[in-house]
Parts: sequence; C-alpha cells; structure tokens
Amino acid sequence: MLCLLNASKIIDEVRQTPLGVQALGIHPMKTDKRDLGDINLTVTFAGVDFIPGQFVYADNNGVLVTTKQLV
Repeated sequence: MLCLLNASKIIDEVRQTPLGVQALGIHPMKTDKRDLGDINLTVTFAGVDFIPGQFVYADNNGVLVTTKQLV
C-alpha cells in the first residue's frame, strides 16, 4: 500500500498498479525533483501517527493503522 501525504499527478499510472493508494487528491502540476527524502520516520496524517513497523490497511472507504498484522 502506498500512502501519499500530498496530491498525486500520476493518477492514470497509479490506477494501473496492483497497490492500494491513498492520496490527498489529484494535481496536474509537475514538481521539482530534488532527490530528497527520509525513511523510517513517524509521520502524522489526518491526526493519525504512522510509526515505522506498524501495519497499514486501506481501501476506498478508509485507512486502518495497527501494531499487529491482521492478514
């Protein structure tokens, strides 16, 4: 599953992937590539903390975050 804390501009490509995707929305503008990024950080999205090692389950109705693997 891929959670995007932004809007995606590649919606057609995303829809063709076998991944579940949650994003803030769709945005047609291209971004500047700066080759920056971080991994294994806790991030907060919509008041929920996403902590490395947690499990995230999502569908078109919402997102569930848990410390235990459910499936």
